[in-house]
Amino acid sequence: MGDGLFGVLVVLGLVVTLGLFVAGLWVQKKRHERFAAWALRHGWTYARADHALVEISRGQPFGQGGARRATEVLRGTYDGRAALSFSYQWTTGSGKNRSTHHAHIVALALPTYLPTVEVTPEGIGARLAKLVGAQDVQLESEAFNRAYRVAATDQRTGHAILHPRLMERLLRGDAVGSAWRIDGTWILSWEPGTTDLDRLASRLGLLSAVVRSVPRHVWQDHGYDPAPTTIGQQDA
Repeated sequence: MGDGLFGVLVVLGLVVTLGLFVAGLWVQKKRHERFAAWALRHGWTYARADHALVEISRGQPFGQGGARRATEVLRGTYDGRAALSFSYQWTTGSGKNRSTHHAHIVALALPTYLPTVEVTPEGIGARLAKLVGAQDVQLESEAFNRAYRVAATDQRTGHAILHPRLMERLLRGDAVGSAWRIDGTWILSWEPGTTDLDRLASRLGLLSAVVRSVPRHVWQDHGYDPAPTTIGQQDA
């Protein structure tokens, strides 16, 4: 009797496991269909994965842990610039201490390379990682310094980009708490969790506001001369 009950429990366990597996596949299939439909509707493209994107940056949240993956990859244009969105996944620890982490990455392409400037909310997240070769930047706005931590590989560029008008923009309700980084030829932001399509437009809008507010002389110092009426002359 005992052996029979054990056998029944084993079979039930296998059935439940298989059922959960199938349900997971169905949910994932529907999620892919939703992303593909969103891309089609907005004139973007969608790919389930792109391994090359795990190397897009060396700053947080990239470059840590293992089993790194870039999935749910959306590509298109926003405000006239190449735009990118994907779910980034990595693991830390091993065995029973193994943990899987997710971040939703949103990025806009820049017209030229710029020195790294990273802006993160003050608190635990701001202390998780320190950019190699970067220095903390203190700005003239005490309110901004209380709200954010700024690191830059070139202090002059950091001060020029984070001028009073942009600092005011970043203290508005829709921007406070956002983490972003100018990183070579990209400006990107990251948030915990997988891709949230409902927040994609607002996050791209914030990144675009930062790019549009970069002073013309900063671009010129790095080999690019924008039309003065389109970059550096508009309100962020």
